[in-house]
Amino acid sequence: MNEKNEFLNKTPYRYRRYIGYMIASVVALSLPFIRIDGNHIFLLSFDKKQLHLLGVAFDMQELYLMPFLLMLLFLGIFAATSLGGRAWCGWACPQTIFRVIYRDLIESWLLGLRRIKNKQKEPDLTKAENKTKKVIGIILWAMLALVAASDFMWFFVPPEDFLAYLQNPTEHLFLIGFVLAIAAFLVYDVVFLKEDFCVYICPYSRVQSVLYDNDTYQAIYSINRGGTIYNDNKEKIIFKAKDLPDAANECTTCESCVTVCPTHIDIRKGLQLECINCLECVDACTNVMGKLGKPSLVQWSSTNSIKNNLPTKMIRRSTIMYFVALLVVIGLLFLMGGEKEHMLLNVNKTTELYKVKENHVVSNNFLLLFQNTESKPLTFDLEIIDHADIKITRFEPFTLSPGKLAKKIVILETDKILVSDATKDTPITVTLKAYAKEDPTKVVVYRKAVFIYPRLDELK
Repeated sequence: MNEKNEFLNKTPYRYRRYIGYMIASVVALSLPFIRIDGNHIFLLSFDKKQLHLLGVAFDMQELYLMPFLLMLLFLGIFAATSLGGRAWCGWACPQTIFRVIYRDLIESWLLGLRRIKNKQKEPDLTKAENKTKKVIGIILWAMLALVAASDFMWFFVPPEDFLAYLQNPTEHLFLIGFVLAIAAFLVYDVVFLKEDFCVYICPYSRVQSVLYDNDTYQAIYSINRGGTIYNDNKEKIIFKAKDLPDAANECTTCESCVTVCPTHIDIRKGLQLECINCLECVDACTNVMGKLGKPSLVQWSSTNSIKNNLPTKMIRRSTIMYFVALLVVIGLLFLMGGEKEHMLLNVNKTTELYKVKENHVVSNNFLLLFQNTESKPLTFDLEIIDHADIKITRFEPFTLSPGKLAKKIVILETDKILVSDATKDTPITVTLKAYAKEDPTKVVVYRKAVFIYPRLDELK
């Protein structure tokens, strides 16, 4: 009896996943509301043309960080897959979480339309009572889908703006229509498309086999203990336990691992692209074999461990390569992010190259575009740092509100003879320093401007 309890008294992976789903849901719902120094943890705002990352705001001119974020995302998923298979799909993917909420929480627990341990049997909708429950379930999920769609939009339209827009719906029909379209897709996806999305649409299942090796953790059936149920052509050859060729084979052919699978596969067939590593089959077999005082035939383990009786290597060439690549990308991300400018300044020459005034005074006109990327008003000033003979004759310090832009005409002049060239005009590069008076060491940028000095005959 104690031996049986040893194999039965294990926390099912289902409950662990439920905890993971709750944590993921809380994080996803709360993350858009968390702000650091007025900036969001993550926000890609097309309206404000900004990327917020870990409390730092980057403008569109600084979106060179996006490729690094995408590389980080894909490398992270690939690294996780090489270690734990499709753990993302079974434990953190929104598609899986939404299906569990609808299938296990709404249909099974709240409405009693199906059993959690039998995902192959669809509800009997010939009964009027079940039809009513189905409609109620769809309505409940539709309301949750609206919340999920809004939460998705909050990573592109910050919640404070989103809620303000809802107060004037007629002026923001596109936004509202977009949210409703996402919610409608989620209803279709979760209620009608179901796990077919994972099997036929999601590209991740097509690349998983390339990322797997014999040390990858996955839901795996022990042929050595249970016996061969399928032949090499994936054709089922064993239907009853009495037909197993070896009396030592332990599989009871109860098929609990089959009926509980959300993607409708038989794990005893081996690795299949439909498997999302939810480990429902592991729980089912653990329950059945535990009553017999034996460990589960389906385990969260690796091919080397189950089939080859070799220890699983977590640190191997592929995982080292992935994590080195991740470290490089993270390093580049912090390096590039550290070069963020806390104000933006574009310098453009006007169409007039130069103007010669009395007493050999030469002037050049420039159009400067300032933008305040900070969360507070700033007063900007301007100076030349490398040419004492060239002066700024038209520019006054001005205050700019957060996120606002301002165009300023700036005139640079000199009354000195800078170049003695009678054949051609001479470009002279000068360095402009623009800064905020409130914080000149942090909010400061340097820009090059080309001052055109005329040939000598133009000065006469």
